[in-house]
Amino acid sequence: MDNLLGLLRIRVKRGNNLAVRDLGTSDPYAVITMGKQKLKTRVVKKNCNPEWNEELTLSITDINVPINLTVFDKDRFTVDDKMGEAEIDIKAYIASLKMGLQNLPNGCVVSRVKPSRNNCLADESCVVWDNGKILQDMILRLRNVESGEVMIQIEWVNVPGCRGLEIGDREAPWNRSKRLD
Repeated sequence: MDNLLGLLRIRVKRGNNLAVRDLGTSDPYAVITMGKQKLKTRVVKKNCNPEWNEELTLSITDINVPINLTVFDKDRFTVDDKMGEAEIDIKAYIASLKMGLQNLPNGCVVSRVKPSRNNCLADESCVVWDNGKILQDMILRLRNVESGEVMIQIEWVNVPGCRGLEIGDREAPWNRSKRLD
């Protein structure tokens, strides 16, 4: 636990317009890898728009290790077909966490990340304050495939007794109590 910074909960919500790898459809599942960690969702049979709604949790020891999401088509008698891949970029999310914000109004946007050649975002992604947590929803455009997007949400989980992130202590300006000096 000396090296553990915390946990990253990744909600793999759904896929959209995934590539067809079987006869007119696919049997997709998603795999998330980070270093030696490998987590996967269940297989959704015969569906190019699967609803996974699964939470996968990574142990984070180094925020610079890439997190990859790969979608596969489950095959019964042959090797599973790759249906695309994307990198989950958590830099903006971690920067938002390190601000140490507290007591923000629900739905307050902490930061925005625009799609670019350097990320796999299909659309703008917002880091948002939600019921005392900082969350980021992402729509990832899959690479190395003809079509497909995967919707995920990330959330940091602090673990008591671990190193944790170096976080500032900032309260929203409208919530600060006025000093009486």
